[in-house]
Amino acid sequence: MPEDTSDPSSRGPIDTEILDRIAAHLARSDRFDDIETQPPYAPNAVIANYDLGYFPGGVTRAYLRIRWFETDDFSIHYSEQYQTGNSWECRWGRHPNDHNTRDHFHPPPDAPTPGEDADYPNEWRDVLSTVLTRLDNRIKAFWDE
Repeated sequence: MPEDTSDPSSRGPIDTEILDRIAAHLARSDRFDDIETQPPYAPNAVIANYDLGYFPGGVTRAYLRIRWFETDDFSIHYSEQYQTGNSWECRWGRHPNDHNTRDHFHPPPDAPTPGEDADYPNEWRDVLSTVLTRLDNRIKAFWDE
């Protein structure tokens, strides 16, 4: 999985209160089978596993990994994993870095660095809405083809 290469200490501490709010918000959506808040393998994140019923056969896992910092920096990573061993990845980010502006998007299919400069809303709910709308469109496209 591609990962941010900038110094994490420049983003400040993890905002566990916002992560808890994000987890509660996502838990109200039928999109997700399971929401994990700060699991042992990702103690600084919320992991939201999609209900695979939304995807065609061949997709073995689809998830969001969300990190939010007290500085309002964030990283939202989306991954689809396939039976073939391939994956489809993208990331939304707001953090100081040496590859893009503070707000940026690492596009699919492999979330390369550098990404594309972007502008995101200030409020976490609006950022999450932006991300989920894009992913809903991606999922809908599976069934429109």
